[in-house]
Amino acid sequence: MRKLIPLKSIYAFVAVAETGSMTEAAAVLSVSHSAVSQAIKALETQLSLPLFRRVGRRVELNQNGQKYYRKVAPALEQIVDASEELMHHNNINHNRLMVNMVHSLALHWWIPRVPEFQDIAPHIDVRISNLTQTFDLNREGIDVALIHGKADEWKEYYCEKLGSDELIMVCSPHLLEGLDDKSPAALLDKYPAIFVTNLRRKYDWLVWCEANGFIVPKKQKNLTFTASIQAVQAITRRLGVLITHELFVRDDIRHGVLTKVGEAVPNPHQDFYFVCPPEKLIQESVLTLRSWLRKEFIGSVQTRNGNK
Repeated sequence: MRKLIPLKSIYAFVAVAETGSMTEAAAVLSVSHSAVSQAIKALETQLSLPLFRRVGRRVELNQNGQKYYRKVAPALEQIVDASEELMHHNNINHNRLMVNMVHSLALHWWIPRVPEFQDIAPHIDVRISNLTQTFDLNREGIDVALIHGKADEWKEYYCEKLGSDELIMVCSPHLLEGLDDKSPAALLDKYPAIFVTNLRRKYDWLVWCEANGFIVPKKQKNLTFTASIQAVQAITRRLGVLITHELFVRDDIRHGVLTKVGEAVPNPHQDFYFVCPPEKLIQESVLTLRSWLRKEFIGSVQTRNGNK
């Protein structure tokens, strides 16, 4: 293997060449005058030729030094640029998290809580993606996933249950105006059922009806949707009643946009999980997000139980 030139000698050489002074070069490099002098001497010894000549109190590159500088200076600049870029990129990545959650959860749960998260973690920049079903977190560039599903779908990752899924009936509060009987049965007799057909929501009506001893209502024209956010828009327009997961519409209920009817029913098909590659658990921003999510889900359960 060829004998390598020490990088500190290259730094010293370029600094002296550009300042014309070993004293000024030492100040630029934050080292002593003797350290610069020794580094230059070591470099010239290894190259077996002088690189500078003295002109009064200054030093200038000689012919060999000029030739060497034209080759070395750009290379050193590339090393510095590459190092700074990597450090900057690494710092950004540690403070930026790509977090995946289904679109409905991002819209109705995450976005209302963004100010709270910013207050406790102003240095963390969360970017949201909306991939569905099971996917490869590393391949998709996902740091953390807030999963609405089952743990056995994410066996190769760190998977922590945050909370259970509960199904509730909701409708526009305007549908209850003037009604003496505001029970789920009365509403189903009076208003149509709205359905969501995606895989996460297709069994909601079946689970809820079995728990309450009801027959699953029939689907009606124009009231079946593929996405929960479409169905919620339909009920806010007073088109009918919907069974959906309580976490999804909690803020809409709190603000009076929707009304909960009857009691919640546990959903055996899905729960909420914090999922990430195991190696991400050493990252401070990931741990901060996990801690915050834990508190949010625990707080949600306490609030719900307190309102019963």
